[in-house]
Amino acid sequence: MNELALSEAIESLLVARNLRRMELARAALQPGYVLRAARHLYQLRGTVIIGTGFPVAGTFETDGPAGAMALYATLETLGARPVIACGRPLSRALQEDYEVLELCARDLPAAQAEAETHLRALQPQAVIAIESPGFAADGCYYNMRGEDISALCTLFDPFVSQAICPTIAIGDGGNEIGMGKIGDVLDNLDIRPAVSGCDELLVADVSNWGAYGLIAFLGLWAQQDLLASVFPLELLRYLRSRGSVDGVTGENTLTEDGLPAQEGVLVIEQLRQLTHFSHKQPL
Repeated sequence: MNELALSEAIESLLVARNLRRMELARAALQPGYVLRAARHLYQLRGTVIIGTGFPVAGTFETDGPAGAMALYATLETLGARPVIACGRPLSRALQEDYEVLELCARDLPAAQAEAETHLRALQPQAVIAIESPGFAADGCYYNMRGEDISALCTLFDPFVSQAICPTIAIGDGGNEIGMGKIGDVLDNLDIRPAVSGCDELLVADVSNWGAYGLIAFLGLWAQQDLLASVFPLELLRYLRSRGSVDGVTGENTLTEDGLPAQEGVLVIEQLRQLTHFSHKQPL
């Protein structure tokens, strides 16, 4: 299996359950997007900013942070300097164990200035958004039920739009940063879609799983089984102990988007099977 075929197999796997019709989104993207996104992260030694954190029930949901944490560990292992960008309370939940950039801006002008300051200071080699709320056409943020959650959101969009490095976004519903890349397709979904764009968009049934797809390629090229060190249940326990909730149920449980941790474990095992026997450098 060549790398493009592998990428397409991973892309299919990530939306196999089609929980929010992300198979439709996948069909709108040029095949090989996981491969192309992973190439942007390969052999980086500088800073990578990872934005995440979707507000739910007065706190943050498990989907997004778990993938960000897994990708953080991978990039750190491979020699990069990952930084997780998020607002409170997630920033406070992670700051003891991760390098965190706390986002504070609550309106677009302030957020643009905040992004400009940090992008200039950190000079990132890549910017990644994982399950980060994206602007709708009216400049507001909406959840999957169409409720305006703008007052609860910190703004990561300007980090993506103002970056001069490659930008990657991962989403699972259509209201996240990056989904503007497939604009018209989202009109077929019962949501208020995001219009924020990016260089490479990854779609998955659960956004955390998109991060695992990137790790699969990075491990393949590094000749390390990096996914063997990703334990969804441990990630969810870490987040639950710090106040997370499931994005679908709003409950403080060891689940992601209504699914038990075992579903993420299964995805990881399938990714490991796809990449286990071949170690190649990126084309």
